[in-house]
Amino acid sequence: MKHTLEISGIRLLFGERLILSDVYLKIETGSIVGLLGQNGSGKSCLMRGVYGTLACEKSVSIDDVYFFNVYKQPQLMRYLPQHYFIPKWLSLKRIFRDFCIDFQVFVQLFPEFQGRENARIGHLSGGMYRLVELYVTLKSDTQFILLDEPFTHISPVQVNTIKTIINEERNRKGFLITDHLYTHIVRFCDNVYLLRDGKTNAITTTDDLNKLGYIRS
Repeated sequence: MKHTLEISGIRLLFGERLILSDVYLKIETGSIVGLLGQNGSGKSCLMRGVYGTLACEKSVSIDDVYFFNVYKQPQLMRYLPQHYFIPKWLSLKRIFRDFCIDFQVFVQLFPEFQGRENARIGHLSGGMYRLVELYVTLKSDTQFILLDEPFTHISPVQVNTIKTIINEERNRKGFLITDHLYTHIVRFCDNVYLLRDGKTNAITTTDDLNKLGYIRS
């Protein structure tokens, strides 16, 4: 069964500065939507607003049911923020058990974690920490996933593996991804939008990014 996430009516101000004002995104399970934007354009704020951890005016619905704090419904949505969100004192064994995910399958994909099942995540390198959070988020039993800078701090080889996992998971999930490595977004996502002046602009080619001032030819 296909599910639909619709995001609209978002309005966010910081003091007198209008951050978000005219956003519309529609994401279906089976699709990967990319979101680009300059630093400070509001990409993370948009994701946090949709997820419900940042207060703002909004309309967020899944299959025509409206949610204000969808983070309370992890079976519907998961969110990977830019910052670490798993407590650093938890062991990998505990993390994978809590997320109901097979650690050995993870090790087959990322053998550098072999023998680290009892290690605390906070004792890992920043890249390994990020990779664990990203993997358990992607493999979670949910309908929609928001990924904020998922390709940051991981190696090119790991990026390719993560893309393969996303393509496998898209059969039953919908994705919204933002990353400064824009070539990954443009080439990988089904639909791409640029957040500029608080508004979403549909992108079809890199020429559109040039015209809107996101990149220079």
